Amino acid sequence: MLNRHKPHIQRRTFLQGAGALMALPALEAMLPAAEKSRDATLAKQPVRQAYIFFANGAIMPDWKPKTAGADYELSKTIKSIEKHRDDFLVFTGLAQDNGRAKGDGPGDHARCASTYLTGAHPKKTSGADIHVGISVDQLAAKHVGKETRLPSLELGIERGRTAGNCDSGYSCAYSSAISWRTATTPMAKEINPRAVFERLFGVDDGSAERRAKKALYRKSILDLVANDASKLKTKLGKTDRQKIDEYFASVRELETRIEQAEQAAEQQRPDIEVPEGTPGDLVAHIRLMYDLMALAFQTDTTRITTFMLGNAGSNRAYKMVGVNGGHHHLSHHRDDSAKVADLQKVDEFLLTQFGYFLEKLKEIKEPNGSLLDNSMIVYGSGLGDGNRHRHDDLPIILAGRGGGTIDPGRHIKFQHETPLNNLFMSMLERAGMDVPEFGDANGRIKELKV
Repeated sequence: MLNRHKPHIQRRTFLQGAGALMALPALEAMLPAAEKSRDATLAKQPVRQAYIFFANGAIMPDWKPKTAGADYELSKTIKSIEKHRDDFLVFTGLAQDNGRAKGDGPGDHARCASTYLTGAHPKKTSGADIHVGISVDQLAAKHVGKETRLPSLELGIERGRTAGNCDSGYSCAYSSAISWRTATTPMAKEINPRAVFERLFGVDDGSAERRAKKALYRKSILDLVANDASKLKTKLGKTDRQKIDEYFASVRELETRIEQAEQAAEQQRPDIEVPEGTPGDLVAHIRLMYDLMALAFQTDTTRITTFMLGNAGSNRAYKMVGVNGGHHHLSHHRDDSAKVADLQKVDEFLLTQFGYFLEKLKEIKEPNGSLLDNSMIVYGSGLGDGNRHRHDDLPIILAGRGGGTIDPGRHIKFQHETPLNNLFMSMLERAGMDVPEFGDANGRIKELKV
């Protein structure tokens, strides 16, 4: 029976203490009384959107499933996330036409990143007069961003420059950003997990010295809000108290991992100044960022995120899977079987980390399903065949059910040269936005729902 003496808690409730601001996950106490009844339809949860980018395309013969439909056979690379098969769609045949040269000559890597979410052709310049287009994530943020503390969150693994020439006469801004607030304003991404954690929990910089802020964060965020948390728990039922305890445990564990990553980075590079909070271990770095994205969604701090697993043309080596050559250099493999095999290992490694993110979202339960059920997560690249700099037949996955508006578990094979922007238009529609045009889109994807 519903305890009518328990007060209703507002969805935008925060725990506060010593300058910290801690958002809460969805609780039963946040639902209106009429929706707490077992016979009532549970409250609709917000739909989150994430757009994840990896550099240099993929080895498409090992990426593409050979058959379409719900009974498709998983490809060699996509088998790495087989346990989540029922939670994602694989798309083939999608293209981003504005990534092509169109008379501008070389620079496919810069164009691959800058067009990925904008669907616009970038102006070829290495000066300050950059111009491409607003990205789909920022269109969505304009619509739903006012409902959350952060309109959007932009993350990455590699630092990038916003000026200078990074690819055949294209500004470094094009290679370093996939999120564009306006046609001339790229959104700066954050690569430091500590900085992201502090941003999510709203520590007030004010006029305090940086060292005072660092000293403050030697204490756990949970210690800072302990008094407020104790008062809140007296107002909650058993189920909500358990959910709060689980949430606090995950936050504490994430704090510990960030601290351990910082310490490990300092130990690994004793003679070089290491940016605070940026792990030296790539797996740890990627997973921390995925965990922070999940936390941002869980607490409804933001509903829109982007994540760059590498800047365009990234030449990182992936020694953890036995790949010692630079990723970009290997991508120009000229059908060398050894290089192709190395690149497939990189594709599989990055997709395995994406599987970790999907698992994290599935573990977080909401009143009407999991966090993944209430999300739309795009994973892909602006290049298909990196060796030939192809901007068609892109490697694209869409995970989640979009709050019940998407039926995953299938491979959808589109007619060749179907605009990727059709997918983005369809996602915006599911976010409640009526956008008449975007890039070269020529329609919406009806196949998202069976």
